[in-house]
Amino acid sequence: MRMTVLASGSKGNSTVIASAHTRLLVDAGLSCRELLKRMALAGEDPAALDAILITHEHQDHIAGLATLARRLRIPVFLTEPTHRAWVRMVTPRTTMTYAQWLNHVQKEKEARAELAAARLATEPGDPCTELCASSITASSSCMETPASSSCAGSGTTDLQAGAADLDEDDLPAPGLKPDPAYLPAVEYFHSGTNFSIGDISITPFTIPHDAADPCGFVFESRSEAVRMAVATDLGYLPPNVKSVLKRIDVLLLESNHDLEMLRDGPYPWAVKQRVLSRVGHLSNHATAEFLARDYDGGAAYIVLGHLSEANNVPELALLAAEQAIGGRMTLLGNRVLLARQSAPLDPICL
Repeated sequence: MRMTVLASGSKGNSTVIASAHTRLLVDAGLSCRELLKRMALAGEDPAALDAILITHEHQDHIAGLATLARRLRIPVFLTEPTHRAWVRMVTPRTTMTYAQWLNHVQKEKEARAELAAARLATEPGDPCTELCASSITASSSCMETPASSSCAGSGTTDLQAGAADLDEDDLPAPGLKPDPAYLPAVEYFHSGTNFSIGDISITPFTIPHDAADPCGFVFESRSEAVRMAVATDLGYLPPNVKSVLKRIDVLLLESNHDLEMLRDGPYPWAVKQRVLSRVGHLSNHATAEFLARDYDGGAAYIVLGHLSEANNVPELALLAAEQAIGGRMTLLGNRVLLARQSAPLDPICL
């Protein structure tokens, strides 16, 4: 099996997991163009990808999802709540200011008045026509009470994500707007329930993070009997995660921030509280504590990922992890690597 971390950090995450016969992309947090560039640099063939798996709907994990899936015409595997949350994010919403709503109401009233006048002019003296005209005029007054903050008409688009990065093949017929939530194929899975793609068996597991239905993955090749895991974006390590991260040969584990750097750093207080919360991100200290107390020592490689550029230093994360492992480190196993935001990590092959 092979793990190739294309990017890991707050600006985008993506990893290739490959066996002899199957290639999967875990998350697509960079633009389609950048993902293709990173794969070329790492020696990965995009055309050989069989599917894309999504951990959760945050932008640094799905930024290039729609365009890449459409270009490669491959299925996307994710949970149903994650899919619904992503669709809401990328679907443009038309909203209207109060001034625009008043203008909309006035135009409706004028249109109804013109229609009533036209009918009276066509059939003057007809009681039915006069009754219809009075009903139209009365109904226009009902428009003077706002019924919704989201109305048809001239408005402002809150979100245009995904629409600007479409290929020519994805463009709709003239006069139609592209659907930014369109995917060639969608497959749902449930955390805790195993499924397979090709010769790779996949175990999704629930993680504590502030998303709709976030998960990590354990990948096992049935032919090579090698197990790889992706576990990032966790506020803490609950028992279910500790249990599933046993007998792993290559472990991509979050080491997001240094506690002191985060507390003294540039983030607003609300963001600091989110990162430090039980649905935020793992600190160097929390990761080291797991490695010292609960890690079984079986991995050939431990890859530290999702490092914050503002609140961490690679040397600090590396030092904390190596000290936690302590005497279990050998030349043949437990090698600690750092995944980077700016460039792909060399492929790890077992």
